[in-house]
Amino acid sequence: MNANVSLKVNLPSELAEAMRRKVEAGEYASAEDMLQAGIRNLLERDDSLEKWLREEIVTGHAEYLADPSQAMQADEVLPHLRARRASSLGLR
Repeated sequence: MNANVSLKVNLPSELAEAMRRKVEAGEYASAEDMLQAGIRNLLERDDSLEKWLREEIVTGHAEYLADPSQAMQADEVLPHLRARRASSLGLR
């Protein structure tokens, strides 16, 4: 069984006002629901970032260490990314 813990939270006025507006607009049932959703989203983002770091960055670094000659020079990165993006969008 999950136990609830009561916390007192102080927010800057602009965040408290944004929360009030979202609750009043019906986007969240309560401030508590909004805070819970926000915390869940932060935890999911952290998990996604950790997964990306482990699977993409560590793997890419290992590939670089295995064969540094295949690395792209820094001044080639931006043109490469632009070309890749244009290709994925069907542009030339």
